Amino acid sequence: MSVELAKEVLSIESEGILAVRDNLGREFEQAVELIMACPSRLVVTGIGKSGLVGQKISATLNSTGTPSVFLHPVEAMHGDLGMVAPTDVVLAISYSGETAELNGLLSSLKERRIPIIALCGRTQSNLAQHAVVTLNVAVPREACPLGLAPTTSTTATLALGDALAVALLDRKQFRAEDFRRNHPGGSLGERLKIAVREVMLTGADVPIIESASTLVAAVAELNQKNLGAVFICDDEGKLLGIITDGDIRRMLSLGRNIREMTLQEGMKTNPVAISSSLMAADALSIMQRHEITVLAVVDERGCMEGMLHLHDLLGKGEFRFLI
Repeated sequence: MSVELAKEVLSIESEGILAVRDNLGREFEQAVELIMACPSRLVVTGIGKSGLVGQKISATLNSTGTPSVFLHPVEAMHGDLGMVAPTDVVLAISYSGETAELNGLLSSLKERRIPIIALCGRTQSNLAQHAVVTLNVAVPREACPLGLAPTTSTTATLALGDALAVALLDRKQFRAEDFRRNHPGGSLGERLKIAVREVMLTGADVPIIESASTLVAAVAELNQKNLGAVFICDDEGKLLGIITDGDIRRMLSLGRNIREMTLQEGMKTNPVAISSSLMAADALSIMQRHEITVLAVVDERGCMEGMLHLHDLLGKGEFRFLI
């Protein structure tokens, strides 16, 4: 019974998000343009459940490149209004658009000529009338069977806030390295903000054989180092090719006898490589783009300096490619 009820709640909330999506139009573009033109911050305000949603929206905006701060409407009327600069834009959240505490703040914002973007479910409400742009978050029904507790409406509002943050991220051309700078304390951020040279394997840990070796020797090195690949270099250390576990399996599945094959027959030439001076995040991006889990690290002459394994970047068991 509980599972069926949970599924019903999720279905109702999904319907709400789809309804908000279908209502999107020119107003959303206007909101994005208004925030893009703002030289300072987006001040998010709301009370109760809307306030909690607003705090999350503000946090998401900050982490994705749009400076934001949350302002509690009651505290604003008792001095915190001073934090709103003349160049700010306000994002006000109230599903009914008639929240008394929030509406008490609207006149003061209008007097200061602060542009207001409304997130509300009633486009003829007091909040909407004060707003420069109104984003409609009306939903068909709340998931609460009593129709009282904000459920679908808060989910839809949060989702629209995410959509706004992502649209701004896209317009600002916010990049992975920008995200890392805003998340220096995260474990993933810690791994990705360092240089390749700080995390790469070197010396005897790297599976390397010379080009004069045999394919059987390559398999032996694969088994010994157990990193999924072996790199082939010339006698000066210049990278020539790579053989992976997958390459060996494919050869065997075709009935090939690796004892009768040369190293050059089995290896792939011009393997993907990276400089040790680049960031770990750059290495991860290359791995994702090429759908590989090992990466050669070479110097300016193309000679092997080391190698990276996906586990060295993200931690064993935390990431896998969907291929």
